[in-house]
Amino acid sequence: MGLGGGWDAKPVSRANIAQANDCVNTALESGINFFDHADIYTLGKAEQVFGEVLAQRPELRKRIYIQSKCGIRFSDDQGPKRYDLSADWIRESVEGSLRRLNTDYLDVLMLHRPDPLMQAEEIARVFDELRSAGKVHYFGVSNMHHHQIAYLQQALDAPLVANQIEASLLKQDWIDEGVYAGNSDGQDINFNAGTLEYCRREHMQLQSWGSLAQGLYSGRAVSDKSEAVIRTSVLVAKLAAAYNVSPEAIVLAWLIRHPANIQPVIGSTDCGRIAGASQAGNITLSREHWYALYESAKGMELP
Repeated sequence: MGLGGGWDAKPVSRANIAQANDCVNTALESGINFFDHADIYTLGKAEQVFGEVLAQRPELRKRIYIQSKCGIRFSDDQGPKRYDLSADWIRESVEGSLRRLNTDYLDVLMLHRPDPLMQAEEIARVFDELRSAGKVHYFGVSNMHHHQIAYLQQALDAPLVANQIEASLLKQDWIDEGVYAGNSDGQDINFNAGTLEYCRREHMQLQSWGSLAQGLYSGRAVSDKSEAVIRTSVLVAKLAAAYNVSPEAIVLAWLIRHPANIQPVIGSTDCGRIAGASQAGNITLSREHWYALYESAKGMELP
């Protein structure tokens, strides 16, 4: 989401395009061929600069998978910030993404946030339209709990293939929900019990955003952070040395170790971090190391 420069009206520059090329090259060299976008990232410039890469190197399109998202609308002259999963907005968003990305189709389109006004049958019709036109191959959701997914799925002819949620060593609600089952200490957890299990049962790919925790455990200055963050940063560095991988790989390996087969979204434009993150697939954390990281990041012993 950092491609294309800042979240402003400045045009895409040659430096932005060069950065995007470097990121794509590093990803492919590291075995990463799945690229996550959204129509709103850097106000459309992330897709635009990626599209410039594809315009320069059209042969890449057959080597990669492109996923984008729609449904978040920022404040404008028509209204405040809002979510919009109407057929008209989904259709308009897809056309805009295809144009900016310089591609004829999206491999996956995700609904970015649940819209309280969404109508499943209306979404089903526009999904059918986009699939029949060859503009979108598969559909998924983001930030939805299992009741919302099931409601939407009952109207669709094809299965939703993925759900992207916030999950990381820093944001542990998705784990805590199960660990604190039946325990009053977990009454303030807001993840929604059963979502993880629903996605696994329905063979939906779970993706995680915020996976690297904004670099808190992999090199970012943490002297002003909590004791738990500082302690976990030290532990991550220690394990990185023990497993002979980057700190980023340890942070992602903690996610990947979960049997839900989570697909982490890296979310970085730093080529060193992209390459380092790719090492996560080369290791499997021991149960003891996984729990040591979990307990350290929580800042307390498990119940």
